[in-house]
Amino acid sequence: MKKTLLTTSLLLLTSMSPLPVQAENLAQVQQLMSTRECPRCDLSNAGLVMADLRGADLRGADLSYANLSQANLTGADLRGANLTATSLHSANLMGANLIGATISGTDLRQAYLANAYTWGARLDLAYLDGAVGLPELETAERYYAMAAVEANRNNYVGAIEYYNRALQLNPEYAPAYFGRGLMYYRLADEATAVQNAQQAIALFEKQDDKQGKQAVQAFLS
Repeated sequence: MKKTLLTTSLLLLTSMSPLPVQAENLAQVQQLMSTRECPRCDLSNAGLVMADLRGADLRGADLSYANLSQANLTGADLRGANLTATSLHSANLMGANLIGATISGTDLRQAYLANAYTWGARLDLAYLDGAVGLPELETAERYYAMAAVEANRNNYVGAIEYYNRALQLNPEYAPAYFGRGLMYYRLADEATAVQNAQQAIALFEKQDDKQGKQAVQAFLS
């Protein structure tokens, strides 16, 4: 069995980009805090931890790298906002409008998103561990992506748990069998690794996925 492990599908980025060096725009931060009206404002790098921004107008605002951990954004309008690498850890986004927002490396862990409008927002590119109120994201693909993140952190047991969830939702999701097999191989359980890889091959054949089948065969050779 080859020592170099092959991967399938996309792996999520596992590290944030370095923070930009420019300081926050204090005038626009003050405008937001005093009026809750700051559409298209430059709020990048802003420190807004635990800020009360209920119903705030943040349409098209640049919130990249801003810290909004535990902020109250209930009903906030974030349409088209730039949320690249924004921390919304434990933030309340109930009923917020995130339609068309740029999501990339956004920290939404433990955020509350019940009734949030998310059409067009790539929430699959965010960190979502513990996020509440997104039943539509309970997909095999989501858990597969989360497993990839844990695998890149060398948390093989945690990755297996996510692969298990993916397979509970879609028992014929071949990449999850392969990924789970790779994790068992990393844990020195070659028998279980081979078993999962064989299941993946069978499903890739059934689904006429030649590339996936070849990847698993290369792993087994």
